[in-house]
Amino acid sequence: MCMEPIEEDLEDEQERIPLLAAPRTPLPEIIHTLEGVKSAVSQLHHGEGDIALDAERASGYKYSQRAYLIQIFRRGGGLHLIDPIAFSGSDPRDVFSDLNDVIRSCQVVIHASSQDLPCLRAVGIEPTSLFDTELAGRIAGFPRVGLGALTESLLNIRLTKEHSAVDWSQRPLQHDWLIYAALDVDVLLDLKDEIVRVLREKEKLEWALQESTAALNAPPSAPRREPWRRTSGIHQVKKPEQLAIVREMWRVRDAIAQERDIAAGRILNDRALVNVALKPPSTLLQVKAFSALKRDAHLWWSALEAARAHPTVARPAASDGPPAHMRIWRERSPLAYARLTHARKALSDCAVELDLPAENLLSPDTLRRFCWQEPPEEGRSESDVVDFLASCGARPWQISHTAGLLLAIERATTPLQLSAESKAEEAEGAEEG
Repeated sequence: MCMEPIEEDLEDEQERIPLLAAPRTPLPEIIHTLEGVKSAVSQLHHGEGDIALDAERASGYKYSQRAYLIQIFRRGGGLHLIDPIAFSGSDPRDVFSDLNDVIRSCQVVIHASSQDLPCLRAVGIEPTSLFDTELAGRIAGFPRVGLGALTESLLNIRLTKEHSAVDWSQRPLQHDWLIYAALDVDVLLDLKDEIVRVLREKEKLEWALQESTAALNAPPSAPRREPWRRTSGIHQVKKPEQLAIVREMWRVRDAIAQERDIAAGRILNDRALVNVALKPPSTLLQVKAFSALKRDAHLWWSALEAARAHPTVARPAASDGPPAHMRIWRERSPLAYARLTHARKALSDCAVELDLPAENLLSPDTLRRFCWQEPPEEGRSESDVVDFLASCGARPWQISHTAGLLLAIERATTPLQLSAESKAEEAEGAEEG
């Protein structure tokens, strides 16, 4: 009952923060010619310091995750908005080769770089030095690390949010959208300076630099073995023949979405897909009666026929890694479960002391892998733990804070009481199981 006043106070406080309605650097024309790219490169070359970089994708609208707008800002080097779609007929690595040279000559500042680096690399923009303000904000201990929240906290500037989910593949791009996009890089270098100041005060700057380097060098995510199993609502589907329908409908949907470059959920959303699996049509005419299936009725019918021809669904392939859910830990390996509960508590306490999220102190996957692995009879040495963490990609600052903690819980045999979060995770695992 006390939440409404708190939320209202937060909204009132945000309203008192000045709104930055337009970039402080004049909004430029969109670059869509080679001459425009060359001019931008020349200006950036004469600038100084870091380069702020951002990209806009059309997530939720398009199947691909390509960049539809690239924003660049450098002090003394200007603000630039590049339309990469204008160069679709050319090799982007040729078009942006000189631009990439400038970018590789300095540190690039990106907010939440894991979202933008893949689409930037796809057009030949490959930074060699990165400062990720979102990761740095986490390490600094800020409770909210979105670009808008950090800008309000550190720069006393409020950014508009109304265009965060628009379809950036549309052409021409609206003027208000371009202002929104330009603001993201207009404030980014100032934001980086302030975060660095806070990190230095807390003696955490080196940690943030290690995190940014790890983000820059992170390999692409491996494709999932059976991505159809992550269909939202699939837990309602119990029978093998119904699961086969989900599998085949998912495959057809993915093929259509990829061919047309439309987000899969706009072809057929997960709820409709699951409903078809639960109450499958038995004729092509019935397929056409589903409004969501009408356009591609013959393709959906072929998916249903494929499911009927192969109604068996194998159990999910066994993974070499630890189970995802706590319930399975407790049932399959009580000792590993005990180690995990103690390790989570130790790392949670350490994270509170260091004023940062526990998942940034050590990745949950690395923690689970350590606890799932049976220790040798003679026990591990601290150097063994250090080597294990390093092999999992843990950064030096993480290892220095967690290796001793993990060594101390290795012989735990009695599990600790679950936290509310872990209880919810176990309940979810029971539902999915």
